Amino acid sequence: MHNGKTFLAIIPARGGSKRLPRKNILELAGKPLIAWSIEAGLQSKHIDKVIVSSDDDEILSIAKDFGSETIKRPDALASDTATSFDAIKHTIDNSKKYDYIILLQPTSPLRDEKHIDEAIELLETKQADALVSVCEMDHSLLWSNTLPADGSMNDFLRDEVKSKRSQDLETYYRLNGAIYIAKTDRLLKEESFFLKDNIFAYRMDRKSSVDIDEEIDFRIAEYFMKDK
Repeated sequence: MHNGKTFLAIIPARGGSKRLPRKNILELAGKPLIAWSIEAGLQSKHIDKVIVSSDDDEILSIAKDFGSETIKRPDALASDTATSFDAIKHTIDNSKKYDYIILLQPTSPLRDEKHIDEAIELLETKQADALVSVCEMDHSLLWSNTLPADGSMNDFLRDEVKSKRSQDLETYYRLNGAIYIAKTDRLLKEESFFLKDNIFAYRMDRKSSVDIDEEIDFRIAEYFMKDK
């Protein structure tokens, strides 16, 4: 709880993963990947409850071992076509009412309780209905473009960009997948953490923003975990 407002953290974790099989329970620095997000949620000063939603009994068992409450997700909500919101709503419908919902994806193991608490406190400072974590992009978006079939780069960069140094370009940010917060009523109404208004960004450093999707991401996370 924070200043009278209650917060439910939901960690959705499917059993299936095509790019990195069983990634949610792969051992990372001595713990299953999902354990890092569970512990971050439980160690937060402001989160009232942490729930792991999964279709997979092994994931649910591990989640309980690390202190999280669990909800068994129906198979229909664990398919490739099911959306994240479907799983979030299923958990909300099977829990008591909380003022805010926080989505903590298990693929962000370097996001810790400090980041979560800072995000919640920023939410209050901004008097926001939603907040999403971001980090700086590795390279400016102005250095990127699509490529035609023949690979021609004739129009790849705009003329005003060609003469500029990278450090002189405007800073761009990307979603890092670590923290999503939304007021419960608006989340259910709009079916997205990206509300139409009164939504703000929480900036995180790139190191803490590693999002594990493929094996290379996992190896990068292992390297940075050494500092923890």
